[in-house]
Amino acid sequence: MGGRAPDALPDAASLETFIPVERGRLFVRTVGVGRPIVVVHGGPDFDHSYLLPELDRLRDLGRLVYYDQRGRGRSYSGEDAADITLASEIADLDAVRGWLGSDRIAILGHSWGTLLSLEYALRHPDRVSHLALLNPAPASQAAIRRLQEHFATVRPPEVQARMAALRADPDFRAGDIDVEAEFLRLHFALALARPEQLEETIARFRRWFRPEGIIAARAIENRLYDLTWNREDYDLLPALRDLEIPTLVLTGDREFIPVAIAGEIAEAIPASRLEIVPDCGHFSFLEQPTAVHAAVAGLLGSPAHP
Repeated sequence: MGGRAPDALPDAASLETFIPVERGRLFVRTVGVGRPIVVVHGGPDFDHSYLLPELDRLRDLGRLVYYDQRGRGRSYSGEDAADITLASEIADLDAVRGWLGSDRIAILGHSWGTLLSLEYALRHPDRVSHLALLNPAPASQAAIRRLQEHFATVRPPEVQARMAALRADPDFRAGDIDVEAEFLRLHFALALARPEQLEETIARFRRWFRPEGIIAARAIENRLYDLTWNREDYDLLPALRDLEIPTLVLTGDREFIPVAIAGEIAEAIPASRLEIVPDCGHFSFLEQPTAVHAAVAGLLGSPAHP
């Protein structure tokens, strides 16, 4: 099952281990010391490694706690997608909090990870001190429909046709990393303000995946979509109006998810602040790391030690 959680976490510069969860395990990596800041990666078929090394710059604000969501990255150990639900994702995040021995944690989510962060905060508001939502994903079925319509408008027909052909390609379905890289390259072509950063970004997504892990991660992604965005009644916005947690909603002015989607999340949460970073796309931590650091520091305040 991997490493056993220590009785008390050392104030070490870094730690890598596994913690057990029901029907699986979670790979956890921590850097820094002080108050815990749990990082929730996006995808949801990726792992945390695409956030590195830039997000590690936040280690002066506290102990960054990264984990690969169950069945993805180094957490993958043959999980069945049917065993992974929105409830299990929330329970896994709470297992990380419990492993830390903290009553309350700050949570930093990116992309899809912001959705999971919000779902957790709505269920356990007393366990969250702050929320940092970087480049947030849609928080309602209506918003995901608008995003899909946006993609259909901004992507040339030939790109949409090629993406459809790749989805049907037997090698893609078999988890071929190179074929999938072509698909991801097309999907994220408009996601960065600087096109020259695209290849570096694509190279990060599958560092710890093998073909069988890619297939499993896709199945998990589809499962989670069915439990959220594919539901006609899915809408977190009304519940967010009662969320009393200091929140940063950060997006880029050249984000491929319309800024209005981040804006409606920020508008719904009473104690939130919307920050739009100039010359920045969907991967703000990579594209504008200094601005991201300043914004998160502004949310959390100083010093790093409580």
